[in-house]
Amino acid sequence: MPLACLESLLAAEVSPQIPDNGSAPLLVDVHVFVSNVFDVNILQYTVSSALLLRLSWFDPHLSWHETTDPRSSITLPSNLLWTPDLTIREGLSVEWREHNPRARVSRKGFVELYTAVTTKTNCDFELLRFPSDKSDCNLSFYAFSNTVEELAFHPHAVNEIVSVKREYMVRGLKAQVPDQQLVPCFQVTLSLENTAIKTTMALVVPGVAILLADICGSLLPLKATERISYKVTLLLGYLVFHSSLVQALPSSSSCNPLLISYFTVLLILLSLSTMETVLMSGLLARGNFSPKSRPNPASREVLDTANPKPRSEESQRRVEGPRKTWVEAMDHIFLLMYAAIIGCSQIIFVIVWVWWECKSDPPPATDIPHGGKPKI
Repeated sequence: MPLACLESLLAAEVSPQIPDNGSAPLLVDVHVFVSNVFDVNILQYTVSSALLLRLSWFDPHLSWHETTDPRSSITLPSNLLWTPDLTIREGLSVEWREHNPRARVSRKGFVELYTAVTTKTNCDFELLRFPSDKSDCNLSFYAFSNTVEELAFHPHAVNEIVSVKREYMVRGLKAQVPDQQLVPCFQVTLSLENTAIKTTMALVVPGVAILLADICGSLLPLKATERISYKVTLLLGYLVFHSSLVQALPSSSSCNPLLISYFTVLLILLSLSTMETVLMSGLLARGNFSPKSRPNPASREVLDTANPKPRSEESQRRVEGPRKTWVEAMDHIFLLMYAAIIGCSQIIFVIVWVWWECKSDPPPATDIPHGGKPKI
């Protein structure tokens, strides 16, 4: 077929049809080049990425003989050819950079098409161990205009990200064709890993520092009024830190980040420490200023005339001394128990962080198979 007749025939075709491959479906070889993952939003569960797709297939009707035209290949607008109409299932916003890219057609009938896409897709992040989390995000490409008897994909994925100055890194890339597909499709899986050391230092270190500061504040004597103000100030400052932390971490129906539980336990410990300080200070003040411990003015004059002054101070210490010793002993015991509880809580948290596995709730689609009749 002369090349001029080929171009005129393609130009006259209103809606190009998929090439006929006999009884077998047309096999389209797909290479997905991931060039950038520029936005990972864990609060909205979204990932923005830039992809380059290379599609190639064989159409014998587009081949020509060397004697007809010596050129080995030509380029044609993609609207003159049949091309797969791809839709990303997880896509919240998809932008194809060229609405009518040009395709290269070889003399033997092989068609090669390059197209670039920038997409914002949904991703189910596994944030149990945030900020050391790892998640798999899927990009499912569907060709709804064709059937599985007409079209099949052979996908490949290539990681072309060259920048390392980012919070989430693409550690793995996999392309596959899902099982039991109703329409032609293929799936690209991005394995993302959080490498933000800054986030770890900004979250874990302040919590440990607040616990150490609280233990050091418990070493202040109960008589010092600065101890209560120190504890209350530390608790209020941690409340501000806790509220900002809860807003910065996402909430989920299952498998919430362990850091939320960790910092909630720290809040309970700081509250108990502050309440203990207030209680012991109140008992100490009640012991100092209770009517039983106040000497009577009349008896004081008799004691002053009958006994020397050092003996009066000694009797006063005998009245106040046992109560002060009991309160201070209870405060000392609480400090030892508090330090032991903090140490045990840190060890338990490390064990839970390393060994505990959380299974997310199954999605609703697992109860109702795709294409099945929903239960009413």
